[in-house]
Amino acid sequence: MKLKYIALLFLSILTACGEKGKEKKETVLEEAKVPHIVFVTGEEEYRSEESFPMLAKLAKRELGAKVTVVYSVDSLGYIDPNRTDHIAGLEALETADLMVVFMRFRNLPKNERDYITNYVESGKPMVGFRTTSHAFKYDNDSTLVEYNNAWPAKVFGQQWITHHGHFDDGKYPVTNISIKKGQTENPILNGFSEFEAYSWLYHVDGGDWKLQGDSEPILMGHSTKSQHEINGKLDEFSLDNPVAWTKSYTGTSGKKARVFFTTLGHPYDLKLPVTRKIAMNGIYWALGKENSIPEDGVNVTLDEPFLPNNSGFGQKFKKNRKPEPIQ
Repeated sequence: MKLKYIALLFLSILTACGEKGKEKKETVLEEAKVPHIVFVTGEEEYRSEESFPMLAKLAKRELGAKVTVVYSVDSLGYIDPNRTDHIAGLEALETADLMVVFMRFRNLPKNERDYITNYVESGKPMVGFRTTSHAFKYDNDSTLVEYNNAWPAKVFGQQWITHHGHFDDGKYPVTNISIKKGQTENPILNGFSEFEAYSWLYHVDGGDWKLQGDSEPILMGHSTKSQHEINGKLDEFSLDNPVAWTKSYTGTSGKKARVFFTTLGHPYDLKLPVTRKIAMNGIYWALGKENSIPEDGVNVTLDEPFLPNNSGFGQKFKKNRKPEPIQ
């Protein structure tokens, strides 16, 4: 009986070691896997149709990632960010390991919206920029109004509320960016230095509003020009607000996803290496690769000039361009 007990104990030890070895092997394989990152552009103000291909090229170079950029296009296949009811290529999300999204007030049909929402519920990581806090806008269907405010708030941390005003668009910076107290060791901020942003400050926290879920601010913005200050409403809308945070989202899959969100996103901000570092470090973190972020941040030196059009509505985007694979 004693020998049988010893044999069973030895077998259990071997099994446990085998399981640990299997887990370690699976972890190594997961870390070595080439990630597929899908960049979703669908907004008509901040030239994400220009900045996302630039970031995708960095992700491909630095991570060895497979990258796909999808766009709003017109009936002839030309990139048209003013078209709010169509984003071509969203089926790429079915094989994505990370969704990076910059959308604004889209009214996508169900089949296209489902690619996005199915991904969100899958438990896979996400990175969101600026107007993704108001990614959708459905005005004529009461069954879809949850996507206007409730959906972005629960997934990304906040809905559209207000900002401090379109002052000096692209001419002068209007927001000072600094590290949130206690976040200096956050790997997403490796290589960060304080800077002035062209993105006017969004209100996301304070007064009647709070960041939702387990949102953890890591960067703060201070508005240097504010319409709310002019109007005497600083008790409602502070000059100081988070501009980047991390959170989690647990969807119907039951898996907890990492989420990185920033309200930065003005095209001229992304001409600055520090803003590109925040974006790329956030992508690494979302993928669970924070230990691979160098002390001075991900290399964001560009291989070609990034000369985006300024922000703005109407016909301010570059015309006669069709989607092209990232080389």
